[in-house]
Amino acid sequence: MAASATLSSTAGALERIVIENCAIATVDANDTEYASGHVVVAGNRIESIGAGKAPEGLENVVRRVDGTGHLVTPGLVNTHHHFYQWITRGLATDHNLFNWLVALYPTWARIDEQMTYAAAQGSLGMMARGGVTTAMDHHYVFPKGSGDLSGSIIRAASEMGVRFTLARGSMDRSEKDGGLPPDFAVETLEGALAATEETVKKHHDASFDAMTQVAVAPCSPFSVSTELMKQGAELARRLGVRLHTHGSETVEEEKFCHELFGMGPTDYFESTGWLGEDVWMAHCVHMNDSDIAAFARTGTGVAHCPSSNARLAAGIARVPDMLKAGVPVGLGVDGTASNESGELHTELRNALLINRLGAHREAALNARQALRLGTYGGAQVLGRATQIGSLEAGKLADLVLWKVDGIGHASIADPVTAIVFGAAAPVTLSLVNGKPVVENSRLLHADEDAIARSTREEAQRLARIAAGS
Repeated sequence: MAASATLSSTAGALERIVIENCAIATVDANDTEYASGHVVVAGNRIESIGAGKAPEGLENVVRRVDGTGHLVTPGLVNTHHHFYQWITRGLATDHNLFNWLVALYPTWARIDEQMTYAAAQGSLGMMARGGVTTAMDHHYVFPKGSGDLSGSIIRAASEMGVRFTLARGSMDRSEKDGGLPPDFAVETLEGALAATEETVKKHHDASFDAMTQVAVAPCSPFSVSTELMKQGAELARRLGVRLHTHGSETVEEEKFCHELFGMGPTDYFESTGWLGEDVWMAHCVHMNDSDIAAFARTGTGVAHCPSSNARLAAGIARVPDMLKAGVPVGLGVDGTASNESGELHTELRNALLINRLGAHREAALNARQALRLGTYGGAQVLGRATQIGSLEAGKLADLVLWKVDGIGHASIADPVTAIVFGAAAPVTLSLVNGKPVVENSRLLHADEDAIARSTREEAQRLARIAAGS
């Protein structure tokens, strides 16, 4: 049994939350676990964690939680999403990626600020209820005259109380240039770069306990010019923020890159400055040994989206090979027009099961590897592994209590196996930055019924506008 880890601090005046009598999976470098242990939160940091009861004589304890029948883990970290798609769920359900994009871009091109705010609430609320404490949104559709879309998304995340990274996306290759988006739904090269820089300067917080960060995120090779890719990378590095895009998602993308650029996606990304420790790519399904080696050599991260990849028949990403090579890998919900559940905790199970259909079969992933993908792996990919992603003294207090003594899990002896292999486990308590955001599977800072109504209304309004266009 590992010894208790304690933060040496002068945090005596801080309010404390004490959680005891729970199983704990820390997901630290040693995969330390406790069959029955404690976590002490002081302010927004984890103060101590270990076996048995919490230390005696703690001051300013404002809440004690009896964690009997629960597993405590780091909060889940989502590494790829498109919140606006919450209001276009259930459409084009039998399409591959390119046909799906062609079917939906005319509708997406009609979104406005009111729609993106409602959709962000729906996306964030569903994830938070399922244990996500750090969310991410790759928003790249900015129709002319649609309002402050980035601001509306950031506002929704702030109100929900979750930690958040906005990947400010962009597109400048429209139908007239051989791309997929309608002409009126893309930005100019100069406009995209200027708006992205403005968003970073207005919203990015580089501090240790930042609640909002911004990344530079041109959409994909088939909707973005080479110049936007190159200048976007230069912009991100000048501003000191991370870079994100889609990569190697389908065989059609591979063909597109060879036809347009004379090389595959990974070589193209490297030629534009898009490999490095400050970069992460979504999907990365169709990667050969050389591609994986390039990601490992440069420290480029991957957002693995198993449900979306299956929904769009894109294929099975080589996650076991990536992990063996040392590639940072996290999990992503992806947009809910290609993963209608909108949950990340179910992706733990789906990542494990889908990867076992690949070449490695039953040895592909185990329960603890799946949990690591959804926590520490995600923190690595977002560049925040020193702050979140594992339960360690001194790290930010982003954690989740999963109820594992109910009908869905009680007969599974190992609690980590229970939450990964079993049904989606209820969240009894979720803390972000030391503050409760979910209790008994209900949001604390948002009205779920009101969100359901507004997202339904906005989905119907968007459908009417798109039908009349």
